[in-house]
Amino acid sequence: MSTTLSRAVHDAADHTTKAGAREWTALAVLMLPVLLVAVDATVLSFALPSISAALSPSGTQLLWMIDIYSLVLAALLVSMGSMADRIGRRRLLLIGSFGFATVSAIAAYAPTAEALIATRAALGLFGAMLMPSTLSLLRNIFADRSQRRLAIAIWAAAFSGGAALGPIVGGFLLEHFWWGSVFLMAVPVLGLFLVLAPVVVPESKDASPGPIDVVSIGLSLAVMVPVVYAIKSIAKEGLTLTAAGLLVLGLAAGALFVRRQLRRPQPMLDVRLFRQRAFSGSVLANLLSIFSLVGFLFFVSQYLQLVAGQSPMQAGISLLPGLIVTMVAGLAVVPLVRRTGPRVIIAGGLLVSAAGYGAVLLGAQQGSPAALMLAFVLLSLGIGAAETISNDVILSIVPADKAGAASAISETAYELGAVLGTAVLGGILTATYSAHVALPAGLDAAGAVSASETLGGATAVASSLPTPQSAELLTSAQQAFGSGIGITSVIAAAVMLGAAAMAWIALRGTHAEG
Repeated sequence: MSTTLSRAVHDAADHTTKAGAREWTALAVLMLPVLLVAVDATVLSFALPSISAALSPSGTQLLWMIDIYSLVLAALLVSMGSMADRIGRRRLLLIGSFGFATVSAIAAYAPTAEALIATRAALGLFGAMLMPSTLSLLRNIFADRSQRRLAIAIWAAAFSGGAALGPIVGGFLLEHFWWGSVFLMAVPVLGLFLVLAPVVVPESKDASPGPIDVVSIGLSLAVMVPVVYAIKSIAKEGLTLTAAGLLVLGLAAGALFVRRQLRRPQPMLDVRLFRQRAFSGSVLANLLSIFSLVGFLFFVSQYLQLVAGQSPMQAGISLLPGLIVTMVAGLAVVPLVRRTGPRVIIAGGLLVSAAGYGAVLLGAQQGSPAALMLAFVLLSLGIGAAETISNDVILSIVPADKAGAASAISETAYELGAVLGTAVLGGILTATYSAHVALPAGLDAAGAVSASETLGGATAVASSLPTPQSAELLTSAQQAFGSGIGITSVIAAAVMLGAAAMAWIALRGTHAEG
């Protein structure tokens, strides 16, 4: 069945029911957890210098603080999307909101790096309950095709805008409070949501759900954890025997997972959806666009504060234009896609993101925060456009009663992109930094380890050294960090160019409707 015919079949009744004030109010309420989870995915990047000073994490621990949240979230999204279809999307959303707020309050007072990593993992668990439910509820709340596209555009703008808002919120909080405040913001936001959601958000679920498949849940975890850990290891240390073994283990679990889904009458994840080029292409576009965004945020937050010398608030404001562009782009493509089609918007957006990494190279070489602002604007423009339309394509292909599963696939791509963006680009940056930084004579063992692993560690060590040694270490560390940015930017730009070509091919023949 062609993409156009499939949409026509699934949306045959979409022209009869228009959403009213209650439905649009429900959308506004659903944006609360969307914004929060998106902000939470990136806000920690801006707190890394403060956390480095307070908890003295190693370079590996620093990466895990970022990665573990998205890793757990991505590993459980498909399971939770299937669970939402069965027990009720609003019900799971409320459970997740309560848990997320509670664990956020605990994370704010984590006494060690290990404790913070553990609480971030718990946040990933409850975050996985939030995201599929919000997008799949929109599929059922907005029956009219054109209204649903606008609702998805607002959802995507909130999601990508929230990711960009993270550094700005983090900058403000870190300017006035301690690093734990970036977690406490979840409590009032989700408290308000828990009050409003039962009143305005309708419940929905699959009318004929299958049983909960514990084996498939276990296999999905067995795919994600070893593969991502192996990628992190390869990015830092190259292809070792351990990394190769983990890759084989993850791929074997993936083969078993796919085989099990194909054999079950009611699979947890309908992998047959990936036979449709438009679906697969849109999912991959989601993954790679977020890959580029999160990889950028990992290093730009440290560069602006530790190299350019900006305060957390100044660094957040530097990224404000990109935040605005993200939201504007997501909304602007809604009328535009009717004339150009999804293929042009998604592939074009990925090309613009590639151009953004070209501007990163310019900014890192010239030491120019203004060039990095331009880079973020270009990245945000491309991602805001591509994410909106790719999510619309994904949801339009599936029937309404499977919206939770399709939403989970879309969100899994998003979170896996976030994990890989930090693991691959962050890992390469960390490895390049460690290889190029030159340590001055006279450092003790602990100081040498700290300074050689992260730029934040080098900055902290330099503050305790005599002026000549301090200046020598800072200069070397900043140059090594800039060298790492250059290498990762070239890789990211190449990935985005490849993604644009992939989207152009996969979305051939896909047309916009409504």
